[in-house]
Amino acid sequence: MWDSTMFLSTLTPKFYVALTGTSSLISGMILIFEWWYFRKYGASFIEQVSLNHISPWISGSDNGSESNGNNSNSSNSSNSIASGTSNGTTSNSSNGSGSSSSSNGNQQSVPECKVWRNPLNLFRGSEYQRFYWAANKEPLTYYDMNLSAQDHQTFFTCEGDVGKKEYELMQTAWRERNPSARIKAAHEALELNPECTPALILLADEEATTILEAEKILRSALKTAESNYRKSQQNQHQGPAMECIHRRDTNVLIYVKRRLAMCARKLGRNKEAVKMFRDLTKEVPPIMHVLNVHENLIEALLEMQAYADVQAVLAKYDDISLPKSATICYTAALLKARLVADKFSPDVASKRGLTAAEMTAVEAIHRAVEFNPHVPKYLLEMKPLILPPEHILKRGDSEALSYAFFHIGHWKAVDGALNLLHCTWEGTFRMLPYPLERGHLFYPYPTCTECADRELLPAFHDVSVYPKKELPFFILFTAGLCSFTAVLALLTHQYPDNMGTIARTVLSWLMLPFSFIMERLEGTLPSNLLQSLSRV
Repeated sequence: MWDSTMFLSTLTPKFYVALTGTSSLISGMILIFEWWYFRKYGASFIEQVSLNHISPWISGSDNGSESNGNNSNSSNSSNSIASGTSNGTTSNSSNGSGSSSSSNGNQQSVPECKVWRNPLNLFRGSEYQRFYWAANKEPLTYYDMNLSAQDHQTFFTCEGDVGKKEYELMQTAWRERNPSARIKAAHEALELNPECTPALILLADEEATTILEAEKILRSALKTAESNYRKSQQNQHQGPAMECIHRRDTNVLIYVKRRLAMCARKLGRNKEAVKMFRDLTKEVPPIMHVLNVHENLIEALLEMQAYADVQAVLAKYDDISLPKSATICYTAALLKARLVADKFSPDVASKRGLTAAEMTAVEAIHRAVEFNPHVPKYLLEMKPLILPPEHILKRGDSEALSYAFFHIGHWKAVDGALNLLHCTWEGTFRMLPYPLERGHLFYPYPTCTECADRELLPAFHDVSVYPKKELPFFILFTAGLCSFTAVLALLTHQYPDNMGTIARTVLSWLMLPFSFIMERLEGTLPSNLLQSLSRV
């Protein structure tokens, strides 16, 4: 006791200033690192280390290795989005094509997330560029545009184009970041070959400032695409190179027809658009698996309020063996809600209970919300809409934005549909207390959606996160510790003598219990025993 008192009395105020300043600096560095790790991986680094390494070491179990395996899988899933391409097939976690694994005893691992091309993507020149002129904000990210460039190179160029200057120019044009450079390359390609349809596609998408101009260019592209298709069709069996060219010409022809149908839809010619989309759904080339034209058809039919035709399309595509989407699930919910929404009252329903038709509609809404929980806030205008990206992540915020951007008007057209959605959609979360671990109708919600959506959506958009992550205890603890030590450092710097006196007083108070115990031991135990223990 005397030694500790003498030691404390010899400490100078500079020591206390240095001690508190150093503690504050270390706490601040830990807080910054913890916050960065949490923003990137959605978990506390200290918590992860404690659970995966320290806790198994203390308990002597093998849970640490299992946790490490799960974490590595999750990390691989998150990292895989950077290399995912939209022409791949989405995993079950993303498309929800199967039933939930809750019926099985063992939980299935969460597959990786892959992005898909947005079937309702806008025109860059006549829509995205006009937004940039009005708001001075870039609506597309470089990651999103890079995926589009990969799509265009995959579908609009082939090995048979080697040595053809115009197609080599187009390969370069897709990779250019500057829009003026892409447009310039397209014009140069057309000068070399007026029938270079990919160049016309680029000009219609990026140089045209109105939908009418884009449609005019696309009609010219349709003529050249049909001519090139007929030529390559006659020669497709003359070797692998000719087959490759014919496949490229087929992709170009289908893409141009789809874009023309989208122009007709935007210009209000809905019957013409529906006919063109119906014809396209009968095609079978591989590109059709990427374009998802049936979603364009559903949206056009909803605009015409042809609900019977929409139901017929859903009967074909809303199958357990086919990939799901927000358009499929929410359109099915809208059609069921349409039958009861105009007479639905939450007060009456709470008293008498739900009828069979209302229960069916509510279950359809719960199914849709489980597939993509981000959509209701956009449909109910609880979050602002922005222009959708060119690629979407199924079950993610990007898909929710794209769906709500084009379908919010269809929900408003059905009297009472939004009211029914407002009253029932949050009930889904009571059915799914642990969505990352177990689903009800679909596979567990994928953990990598936030990372992918942040890459796809512009920086000015507040990305919707589900389930909402709460700050871990260690981040809050570190923040409190950092603030406390910073205040101590400031007070010690301003009042070193007073803080030194307070520190000695606090330490002496902390030593009182130990002093009391030692005095009791000295009074109870024999003195020779304490001397023997002190020698040991």
